[in-house]
Amino acid sequence: MTDTMNVFNRHIVRCHRNRAASELINNDFLFAETGERICDRLVDISRKFPVALDLGCRTGDLKRMLGNRGGIKKLIQCDLAQAMSGRAGAMALVADEEFLPFAPKSFDLIMSNLTLHWVNDLPGCLTQIRQALKLEGLFLANMLGGETLKELRQSLAKAESHIDGGLSPRISPFADVKDAGNLLQRAGFSLPVADMETITVSYPDPLKLMNDLRAMGESNAIIGARKGFTSRTLLMKAARYYMEDFAGDDGRVPASFQVISLSGWVSK
Repeated sequence: MTDTMNVFNRHIVRCHRNRAASELINNDFLFAETGERICDRLVDISRKFPVALDLGCRTGDLKRMLGNRGGIKKLIQCDLAQAMSGRAGAMALVADEEFLPFAPKSFDLIMSNLTLHWVNDLPGCLTQIRQALKLEGLFLANMLGGETLKELRQSLAKAESHIDGGLSPRISPFADVKDAGNLLQRAGFSLPVADMETITVSYPDPLKLMNDLRAMGESNAIIGARKGFTSRTLLMKAARYYMEDFAGDDGRVPASFQVISLSGWVSK
């Protein structure tokens, strides 16, 4: 990963999030699960964070979960998509994670829940986050890691290779936990920590998973992705391979989401 790497079409990312905003409350199970983990981590820290930022707030789910945790008196929320921030409630604005519009030393705490995996310049984004934090400020985030959707990735690749004789990028590339930890250190955070866990979700069939990803605003936004709609023939063959290779005895299929948890402090 380099500073100039350009993998994602941010306009498409924004469109996907705008499209998903109105029904996200019915499809936010993964965001709720990982958001609760951020809230729990705040409980373990014996200090308060009066002014905080939720970076990539979607419709305000993290704000609703926080309650009194963290001693937050003012929570600023922002999202790349206007339809998301418009549903997040008060103190919400539109902002791009790659170009943060905040003055240096503005926040005691910055949180980000499953949005940084869509950032092209992650080193630059982390540096901006550190600069926006006050001395002794804290950064907490979750982002998707490299083993996310490995079952779907394998099934799509197998189907496309069979039908087209080649492969195109259909699922986002994700960072691994070692890279993420190194980037925190490179951005200047003190006591950088990067941990990993895998959340496995059970689905009745692969098509339900694909529909859920779209409803979550997590559809493919890779610049090099093949243009146009994915053919029904490819989707059905990928679904068949998914069932053949991964279905359990109950006929359901797993979907793996590798979640990398990040934390770092500002000491200078």
